[in-house]
Amino acid sequence: MPQQANAIANFVLLLWLPIVVYIFSRFPAQRALVISFLGAWLFLPMASIKFPGIPDYNKMSAASYGILLSTIIFDVGRFSTFRFSWIDMPMAVWCICPFFSSMANGLGPYDGLSATLSQVVTWGIPYFLGRIYLNNLAGLRNLAIAIFIGGLLYIPFCLYEGRMMFSFHEAFYGFHPGGFLMSIRLGGYRPTVFMNHGLMVGVWMMSASLMGVVLWRTGIIKKVWNFPISWWVGLLLVTFVLVRSTGAYMLFAAAVVIFLIARYFQNTLLVWLLIGGMCIYLNLGATGAFPRTEITGAVAQVFPPERVQSLDFRFENEEILSAKARQNPIFGWGGFGRNRVFDEYGEDTTVTDSLWIIAFGLNGYVGLISIFMALLVPVVAFCRRYPAKLWAHPAVAPAAALAVSLLMYALDCILNAMVNPVFALTCGGLAGAVVASSTETAPRRSRIASKAT
Repeated sequence: MPQQANAIANFVLLLWLPIVVYIFSRFPAQRALVISFLGAWLFLPMASIKFPGIPDYNKMSAASYGILLSTIIFDVGRFSTFRFSWIDMPMAVWCICPFFSSMANGLGPYDGLSATLSQVVTWGIPYFLGRIYLNNLAGLRNLAIAIFIGGLLYIPFCLYEGRMMFSFHEAFYGFHPGGFLMSIRLGGYRPTVFMNHGLMVGVWMMSASLMGVVLWRTGIIKKVWNFPISWWVGLLLVTFVLVRSTGAYMLFAAAVVIFLIARYFQNTLLVWLLIGGMCIYLNLGATGAFPRTEITGAVAQVFPPERVQSLDFRFENEEILSAKARQNPIFGWGGFGRNRVFDEYGEDTTVTDSLWIIAFGLNGYVGLISIFMALLVPVVAFCRRYPAKLWAHPAVAPAAALAVSLLMYALDCILNAMVNPVFALTCGGLAGAVVASSTETAPRRSRIASKAT
């Protein structure tokens, strides 16, 4: 963290626990979950409080601990609804692999348990909450609507920050999480609001815009706050453009094309192509066979030199870091910066921009494979359970939008390392819905298919 959080940031983080308990006392469980989780993600500070023996207490651990506590108080029987399934295996491996990375590198069991607990809080608990609370189409619909509403709530913040070059996070919590200079992009200011980086805001607004378009075009929602949803979707799309995140623009375009293909050709061909492309990219990058020169040469024919230089810099660092990771390929190097490359003066000479190279360096092939399987297996399982011909049905469309949004997030993790636990929550919800649908009767699925066509 570049600057010190103020007392308000710490107070708000601590206050969120009783707030979550209150929310659960007032609303139905699914609604309370999405309000508590998304409220924390959108508005709590990018700060942390250190407590001995547990991972740093931050915005997402505040939400996760509060929801677990509230479940114990108001709905303890929900824990018993969880049944471990094959689809949960990748996330389970991703959560426990830091322990084996620490042990393989001689860092000891205490370090391994600490790293594992941190992984569980960041990824495992949100996934588990999605599994037990959002494990049906109705729950996923609630999440999709909540993401859309969350995007609408961010509109005034994004517009004001972009116009005034202002940081709400700094004004409320005492520091700018990403730094002012990192927010200058495309001839203007890229808003960060209460997130860590403008890229994170871009992916969030991409997902919210996708939810809005699907909810609008399928007629699931007609009005929001007494205004036609089409007005809100239009305003959200304008704001999304103004967040100045070119990567998020391309992700949104790909998501829209996926839905157009699903609508008019009733297949998910582009989903499989993107997943296959990601697997090829990760394999080439992890084995050191990535054709860096050929790709940058092709990109140079389309994009300006500064963008090509930035991309080549990223590829160069990934080559160096991948070579270091292959020295400890199974479980990686563990923590304490052991995955980085230093010069003879002890200075770090590399930059880790993407989640894939971080996972590979820290936790080896086990971590790299498990995290991307955790993100992609629920998407694959959902597409097989609910083929494209069902995506136009109002019961299925919001879940399909979440599956495509999760795919876009996985694609973003190839280039960036913006950890967003809302997508881990989505993973759990999709996985739970797939497991639950395996017991759904054939006549029920047939009725959905007939209405969709």
